[in-house]
Amino acid sequence: MRRIRRLFEKLFQSGLLLLSRERFARHLGVRVGRSCKLIGVNSRTFGSEPYLVSIGDHVEITDGVRFITHDGAVWVGRGTMPQLDVIKPIRVGNNVFIGMNAILLPGVTVGDNVVIAAGSVVTKDLPSNAVYGGNPARHLRDLETYLSKAADASLGTKGMGPAEKRQFLKSRYAETPEAAG
Repeated sequence: MRRIRRLFEKLFQSGLLLLSRERFARHLGVRVGRSCKLIGVNSRTFGSEPYLVSIGDHVEITDGVRFITHDGAVWVGRGTMPQLDVIKPIRVGNNVFIGMNAILLPGVTVGDNVVIAAGSVVTKDLPSNAVYGGNPARHLRDLETYLSKAADASLGTKGMGPAEKRQFLKSRYAETPEAAG
């Protein structure tokens, strides 16, 4: 089974197998809701039990995110307890953003309307309507406050074409002679 999974992934990563990343995750056994955006996912993203991962609607998972459904550290106890195995599902609610290289550990549930910052390690359940970050992930602020600050800082470039956006950003952040020298 592992060899088939690796072959499937190689074909997928090479572009020879034309599946969306969402369909690829579903093929692995992940339950994926509607309108999800999965960036850079591969067979390692969802761990050794991908069928224990469920993702709600309108969820974005960025590159390098890992879902770990088992506690591999029990390996050290297998000499005296050969059957020792700790495995738990991971559930992600609706309208969630998971930042680059975040790690979700066994048994966690992420509520609805949640932002998980890049590099966070989620060790416990994250209630709805908030922003979390850090190692271990902790509550940073409520979602409304985050979105209000983001709106204040927004440049309004969403919807611009690549050339227009590039020109706008280069113009906005062009070095002044004073700053360069």
